[in-house]
Amino acid sequence: MAEDIRVPDLGGSDSVEVIEISVNVGDSVAEEDPILVLESDKATVELPAPKAGKITALNVSVGDKISEGDVVGQLEAGEGGETDAASEPEDAPAKEETAKSEPAPEQAASGGVQDITVPDLGGADSVEVIEISVSEGDSVEEEAAILVVESDKATVELPAPAAGTIKSISVKVGDRISEGDVVGQMEVSGGAPAESAPAAEAEKPAQPSQSASAPAASGGVEDITVPDLGGSASVEVIEISVSEGDQVAEEDPILVVESDKATVELPSPSAGTIKSISVKVGDSISEGDVVGQMEVSGGAPASSEPAQQSSSQPKSPEPAKPAASAAPKPSGEPAAQPSKRVHAGPAVRRLARELGADLGRVQGSGPKNRILKEDVEAYVKRALSQVQEGGAPAAGGAGLPAVKLPDFSQFGEVERVGMSRLMKLTADSMQRSWLNVPHVTQFEEADISEMEDFRKSMKSEGEKRGVKLTPMAFLLKICAKALEAHPNFNVSLDMENKEIIQKRYIHIGIAVDTPDGLVVPVIRNVDQKGLWELAEECQVLAQKARDKKLSPKDMQGACFTITSLGGIGGTAFTPIVNTPEVAILGVSRSKMAPVWDGAAFQPRLMLPLSLSYDHRAINGADAARFTNTLRAGLEDLRQLLL
Repeated sequence: MAEDIRVPDLGGSDSVEVIEISVNVGDSVAEEDPILVLESDKATVELPAPKAGKITALNVSVGDKISEGDVVGQLEAGEGGETDAASEPEDAPAKEETAKSEPAPEQAASGGVQDITVPDLGGADSVEVIEISVSEGDSVEEEAAILVVESDKATVELPAPAAGTIKSISVKVGDRISEGDVVGQMEVSGGAPAESAPAAEAEKPAQPSQSASAPAASGGVEDITVPDLGGSASVEVIEISVSEGDQVAEEDPILVVESDKATVELPSPSAGTIKSISVKVGDSISEGDVVGQMEVSGGAPASSEPAQQSSSQPKSPEPAKPAASAAPKPSGEPAAQPSKRVHAGPAVRRLARELGADLGRVQGSGPKNRILKEDVEAYVKRALSQVQEGGAPAAGGAGLPAVKLPDFSQFGEVERVGMSRLMKLTADSMQRSWLNVPHVTQFEEADISEMEDFRKSMKSEGEKRGVKLTPMAFLLKICAKALEAHPNFNVSLDMENKEIIQKRYIHIGIAVDTPDGLVVPVIRNVDQKGLWELAEECQVLAQKARDKKLSPKDMQGACFTITSLGGIGGTAFTPIVNTPEVAILGVSRSKMAPVWDGAAFQPRLMLPLSLSYDHRAINGADAARFTNTLRAGLEDLRQLLL
């Protein structure tokens, strides 16, 4: 039987705008699946399916304004009981009256310090704080956003009850809060404080979080128990933040736990010393479970008197509470961008968390720049494509966990110095290449005795030309010959399109060590130049590098790179491929070594070669053939004439 799909309680909003239709006529849906996404000036809410079944009609379109009780479509219900559609309209007036009967925050706007309390949550028992929009000392207008909270159906801004100045915020991101909870205090603009607000607060029971820790202040060993989990039956321990013997302050994180909707820190109920932790990572725990014990710091026995007094007089600001807002985020929380308000529904936020996407970096394409699921998916796809192409930023290690640094100052004196721009670029490039390229290094030695004799014999000619003929000129020429003979080394991989890009030119980069870091100028058309021309260009580019006069064009377009440590030392090393190139040649210091000539050992000048390559493009046998070509050319310069 077809059933009307009606707009449920809107939490006090008269009408809301349809900004997304999540289903089509004929779609099968499960109970609670989103049908529409609605937006008021304070919240983005999903309208859920009242039961499982098939959508038979939709009466609205994007941009329509709808109100509580409106019929937006029809559903052919599957097996199960009928939805009591009439119950919601009956409940609505009661909720409206409740909302109307809570003018206390408004009345308190006459001046003085006022508690900021959680308003009607539209039926939700508790919600998670996902963003804190203000800081202590901020001036706010009435209705300005204080917090952003999220239930499993909606993302809502908690508004300022009046204009004034924020005195304290007593919650942090990840906390669960309920209707009526005090989340901070503000100095209201205006005259003397009104009496009605404290009176209204007197009717509410003392907050569990405040009363629970009071008895612990008297000292002794205390159990560490799992607090209210916001409706979750059990949660998984994903991190243990302390060890036995650690000193902790009240509210310091003991464990980090994760449910299917949130990652939350379990705080220390008191200040003291951890005696034992009885759980381990991976355990599932529930509300009330004992997860350890602590020796509570001594002090005067706590009294319930302050809690009783709070029912007859206004609360005074608690200076220690605001520190909670500065607590470190749970390890699973993505880095936020406080300057950019994220405009997205709960399903989109959940998807972003699952994929590890930072919504602050996603460009929304929906109404009013709202972020849709398609935007998150497109962002993740682009990021993965960039990683595969070697173009993604390396910070964060392509999804690998960051290395958490200790406080080095505990071991001795330290000094922090900012990285230079060149060092940051090099670090990002090296990490990107290392994470994306499966590296293999092939080692070889070449007898360069004859080459060195010839090079030294050209010394006087070089002085006449004003050019020093270095081994690098010979290496460039011979590498160009090898790239011609082995064109599979002169390629780049397009992993997104699964294509090999074959280059018909030979440009080679040479790594130059400068006081500011490593730079790689590029010599173009190496195969078309002679030794003297290459030697001269090496000198010019190396000097420009040291004088910081290289242009971007001077460092672009390389097919292959040579990096030489011969002037410094070493016997071999494993250079990192400069992606999107697929190979790099490392050259170490030459040395005299005995070489068997078939009759006797002869002293020969041997040059160590280290060829690193991208194993996706090049096989081991190809690498051995390439180094054989290099060795043959270096040992017999006549090869260059062939």
